[in-house]
Amino acid sequence: MPPKTKNIPEHLRELLPLSPAVFFVMFALADGEKHGYAIMQEVLTLSENRVRMGAGTLYTTIQRLLNMTIIEETPGSGNVSDHEARRRYYRLAPNGKILLEAEISRMESVVRRARRKKLTPRTAE
Repeated sequence: MPPKTKNIPEHLRELLPLSPAVFFVMFALADGEKHGYAIMQEVLTLSENRVRMGAGTLYTTIQRLLNMTIIEETPGSGNVSDHEARRRYYRLAPNGKILLEAEISRMESVVRRARRKKLTPRTAE
């Protein structure tokens, strides 16, 4: 077990590994609050267009994460138009930050093992 997963609560550890939908929603919120459509667009960007979420999948995932206190709804930011005021904004909750860090640590561990087995190409980023 990677070191980061040893120190997280059992109820969060049971969620690992995260599904792609859950992972990318959380990853999209890692740098701050967003509304649903912005999350959907960020998921496309972060996944290099490999994960496409329809509204049903997105909002089902959001509701599930809200229920588990992984994300939380926020009032939104600053001065907003009437249209934007109707939007619901979300951000990672403290449990979500812990869980996302644990998942990334788990992924890094898998990639290190794959490299030792010469299963992944080295890339220049």
